[in-house]
Amino acid sequence: MAIIINLDVMLAKRKMKSKELAAIIGITTANLSILKSGKAKAVRFSTLEAICKALDCQPADILEFKED
Repeated sequence: MAIIINLDVMLAKRKMKSKELAAIIGITTANLSILKSGKAKAVRFSTLEAICKALDCQPADILEFKED
């Protein structure tokens, strides 16, 4: 099972930099980088909600499931 993180795609669509998003949602750029790279073990719903609010998108725009 593989969860694909499409955060880079949404950032590009919204013409927003990672640093700007991190500041808006209140996490460090290092933690955002871990999330973007797919190395995060979990995502808090509050963080996902803040990302969706900042990028005006749905969770499905960021998270995608692809079977191995």
